[in-house]
Amino acid sequence: MKFFDMWPVNRLTGGGAAASVTAMEPLTEAQIRASLINCSKGEASRIKMPPAFAWEDLDFLGWSDPGAPLRAVIVVPGPVGIVLRKPERKRTSVVRSSMCRVCLTQHTSDGVTLFVAPLAGPAGRNGNSVGEYLCTDLACSLYLRGKKQPRGRLVRQEESLTLSERVDRAMTTLNGLVKRVAA
Repeated sequence: MKFFDMWPVNRLTGGGAAASVTAMEPLTEAQIRASLINCSKGEASRIKMPPAFAWEDLDFLGWSDPGAPLRAVIVVPGPVGIVLRKPERKRTSVVRSSMCRVCLTQHTSDGVTLFVAPLAGPAGRNGNSVGEYLCTDLACSLYLRGKKQPRGRLVRQEESLTLSERVDRAMTTLNGLVKRVAA
């Protein structure tokens, strides 16, 4: 059995509109580092942890490494984590908008970034990778709950889905990315 076969397919407790969202279980620093599947133990030990997480609002952990600004980490329940790279920031003179593929939040041009993750194992060591457009700050859980608003946006598109359904959709997309890295 592969480790991702154990991931929860549906993170909802209950069903229908009354379903509630299950927050991610708090993890220790050691658990987070041990969960990383696409980097060496040495690289995992050099990743700097953020000062604290508001666990009750998180469906997954996501942060940019304060010690290496082009490196980011995502950990989904399981826990299974992946290390991502983001491109160097470039100034754009054209105002455009982009959408995160996980939470479907629309942002101005710098609010969404193409994150790239090396594949786990020999394929990743040979330079193979996958990518996904995600919120630059990896705060998808907060955007889903309306606890954070994208910069430069006065109007957020309203959805008819409940919070639980939006979280389930987001986690399905994010788990798909992690499974592609693990494959």
